[in-house]
Amino acid sequence: MMQPTFRAVLLGSLIALMSACNAETDAGKAAALADATKPAVTAETAVKVADVVKVENPYARAVPPGQPNSASFMTLVNESDVDHSVKSAASPVAATVELHTHTNNNGVMEMRQVEQIDVPAKGRTELKPGGLHVMLIGLKQDMKVGETAPITLTFEDGSSTTVDAPIQEIAPPAGAGGGHMGGMPH
Repeated sequence: MMQPTFRAVLLGSLIALMSACNAETDAGKAAALADATKPAVTAETAVKVADVVKVENPYARAVPPGQPNSASFMTLVNESDVDHSVKSAASPVAATVELHTHTNNNGVMEMRQVEQIDVPAKGRTELKPGGLHVMLIGLKQDMKVGETAPITLTFEDGSSTTVDAPIQEIAPPAGAGGGHMGGMPH
């Protein structure tokens, strides 16, 4: 049998433990109630990059049937006070879609994939032939003048915007030297 003193200590410990648990529960309820009265910042209420970076004048290059690649161009306009960037692009018209730029390597124009396309705060970034562009690799359909190619841009916060880029004839940029990349004049 338990000693009366030991029983009293054990009982007192249990009462103290239960009181502490109730106090933590009450404190948790009070904190939850205080949080419930604050406006919640959720994905729905936070400003998405796709809402502040606008796409102007999108278009895609028409290519002859059988050409494996094309490109899309546009102007990105950042209406916010914060720098943003396009991290990736996608389109159902191509197996692979990459962000690219042209660089001059000792007089030879070369295309290179880039990790992102930056759009400065309150600024514009032009994607154009001979410069930054969205590369459409492994075309799944013909790129005919008068049709459109949906292009989805995904920004650094994961938000995205999709535009229908009219397919147009585009002359090679001056100084491009008529070079070819993957069978496509660029």
